[in-house]
Amino acid sequence: MTKSIIATPHAPSAIGTYSQAVRTGNTVFLSGQIGLDPSSMTLVDGIEAQIARVLDNLRAVAQGAGGDLADLVRVTVYLTDLAHFSKVNEAMARYFSAPYPARAAVGVASLPRGALVEIDGIMVIDR
Repeated sequence: MTKSIIATPHAPSAIGTYSQAVRTGNTVFLSGQIGLDPSSMTLVDGIEAQIARVLDNLRAVAQGAGGDLADLVRVTVYLTDLAHFSKVNEAMARYFSAPYPARAAVGVASLPRGALVEIDGIMVIDR
């Protein structure tokens, strides 16, 4: 198995002992993204802004790996308040088109840096 580490300056740098993404074959495993602005490494304010920033960050990592959001086959959404799930759905409808990736949503007690949402994913690319 050959692993390639994906790193792009268009998404926040890792804040721990992990890579932005790892590719093996045609499969790319994207680490969880929170609403950090990649230029300032500060968390954006509010749930809607954080969801948008998370999806922008995921797109940047996907593109850094040679794909795009349309290539995601699975995402996991972590929310500190599941009442925000409808806002995630609204945002995903703007960022994704059918066929949508498989998805799970998990309520969590807390996230790094006090984030309100985190999303990770698995992408398959044929190029």
